[in-house]
Amino acid sequence: MTNNPKSGRMKEVDLILFMGQSNMAGRGTAEEAPEVPTGAAYEFRAITDPTRLYPLTEPFGVRENNADSGVSESLKTGSMVSAFVSTYNKHTGRTIVGVSCSKGGTSISQWQPGGAFLKDAVARYHSAAEWLSGNGYAIANRFMVWCQGETDGDHGMPPVEYTAKLTAMIEAMIESGMEMCYLVRIGRHRDNASLYDPIMAAQTELCRTFRHAVLVSTKFESMAADGLMKDPFHYNQMGYNLVGEDAGRNTAYHIMTGKEPELYDTRTQSMYVSCK
Repeated sequence: MTNNPKSGRMKEVDLILFMGQSNMAGRGTAEEAPEVPTGAAYEFRAITDPTRLYPLTEPFGVRENNADSGVSESLKTGSMVSAFVSTYNKHTGRTIVGVSCSKGGTSISQWQPGGAFLKDAVARYHSAAEWLSGNGYAIANRFMVWCQGETDGDHGMPPVEYTAKLTAMIEAMIESGMEMCYLVRIGRHRDNASLYDPIMAAQTELCRTFRHAVLVSTKFESMAADGLMKDPFHYNQMGYNLVGEDAGRNTAYHIMTGKEPELYDTRTQSMYVSCK
């Protein structure tokens, strides 16, 4: 899949931009991530080689550093992405083209319209979309998967401010061509169980009411209790695999049915149901 399709028919793909901070970038162990089935998913390297597609492997996006924008790091070691795309492909039968745009330790304030990070994200998306369209591929679905918020919890950002800034970021991506934001909710701080509650609540309520955001996993919340954290903020690869599988399955459900998934929320010990 590195060249144009040989037949005259355009091949359909789903274009996914994986965005956020370190738990999207991934701090796991690549060798323990699931192997993506052949033909299920590819990586478009918008920064290092925007001329072809690569089979998607872990650590996903490890080379996609942009020193000019600041979306650059050297700590990607294994993420949720391979589990996400493998599960999404299994439930939809759709081929994925994934684009990495994540950086650890970032605040939602750094991902605002007009800022270098969001300009970079939009440019990566447009680069991928234009290359696909120019090389015989039709994009059936185009969306972002977002996981971020721990830094804002650490800094005590008020939920109303976080909600406003997350909404502004999603709206800017929608205006740029994205169709939806599928949100993977952050989990608990390993050593301070209530520290991230305000951000988690803000993310949950936004997805409950904002038409461009869909909550697709709450599983990070229980991982401190389940012993799946490697430090106060990050997860081992098993944790990323479980969340990626959950988010991939729930995203596929929404794509295929148009209905929002109902999730069990261990934080509130109740079912999460969207109000939209």
